[in-house]
Amino acid sequence: MIGIDLFAGAGGMSLGARRSGVDVQIVVESDKWAATTYEANHMPKFGVFANDIREFEPVELGARRKPLVVFGGPPCQGFSTSNQKTRTAQNENNWLFEEFLRVVKHYMPDWVVFENVRGILETEGGLFVEKIANDLMSMGYEVNYDVLCATDFGVPQKRSRFFLIASLHGRSFVFPKPDKKRPKVTVKQAISDLPDVENGANTCELPYKYKARATYASSLRNGESFAKNNLVTNNGSLIVDRYRHIPQGGNWENIPDRLMGNYKNKSRCHTGIYRRLEEDKPSVVIGNFRKNMLVHPTKHRGLSVREAARLQSFPDDFVFTGSIGFQQQQVGNAVPPLLAEAIFRELMKQSS
Repeated sequence: MIGIDLFAGAGGMSLGARRSGVDVQIVVESDKWAATTYEANHMPKFGVFANDIREFEPVELGARRKPLVVFGGPPCQGFSTSNQKTRTAQNENNWLFEEFLRVVKHYMPDWVVFENVRGILETEGGLFVEKIANDLMSMGYEVNYDVLCATDFGVPQKRSRFFLIASLHGRSFVFPKPDKKRPKVTVKQAISDLPDVENGANTCELPYKYKARATYASSLRNGESFAKNNLVTNNGSLIVDRYRHIPQGGNWENIPDRLMGNYKNKSRCHTGIYRRLEEDKPSVVIGNFRKNMLVHPTKHRGLSVREAARLQSFPDDFVFTGSIGFQQQQVGNAVPPLLAEAIFRELMKQSS
């Protein structure tokens, strides 16, 4: 099967697709550093169109002898339940899915995989989901959608994602079922073998702390001797002092008022701010882990880029490029590769 990845980011969905046997050949991603990361790890046949998708002119694939899938996730910030200000039809970025549909209409692929936050189901009373589904059905597609939780598919993170799968050949896609007997992977199992770094760490490549003791961590090492992207935001002393008061599972509410004087109204802080991860449970949503200031379970610092990548299920040989801020954004925006792989493995089965 040949793949076209739109709004590709660093390539989390592509990684899951490739592991399932999809040959991803055409890629569109407007962010310069995400596109650079994508090319460094994937090297697609036609390179990466690193520009606004509205400027993208479809590349001709020639005579198709293999099935084709177009997949991707248009920007989701406007659909997020934590982003009420721009969660409306007036936010023009909420309409970029129309560019996704434009590309679908040009290629008329055998399969379409549309991914987004679960909040898209609620935005404007489901207006966007209804329009996407209706537009695809008007092109002749059979449409099914569901919300999957990443922890059900081996990802150590409580991250729910919306997937809409469409078939041009009248097939009703059956979503993969989680193995309820499979234990959830914890934060400790995911990151405890990674290098011991401190606040402000800026050495990219470091040796592992010890041999991986958990199956999950071992599976992501891919034979590597060193872990890369061990970068941590350099927080000021006031922020580090705040961290010291937060227990595992706690957040800003545990920080004394005397240390929160720069907040006009501390009570209006989002519950995800200053969240310290619990080592014996899956992580909360990674998202923008720098802005949310997610705290390491046992150290008074934020997460390293590699720790966050592990919690997203990226293998250790997947390298992120750009400054630390760009790397953090790429990791946080990504679809967990293991979750994407579950979708594409099922799609490959049902397309045969």
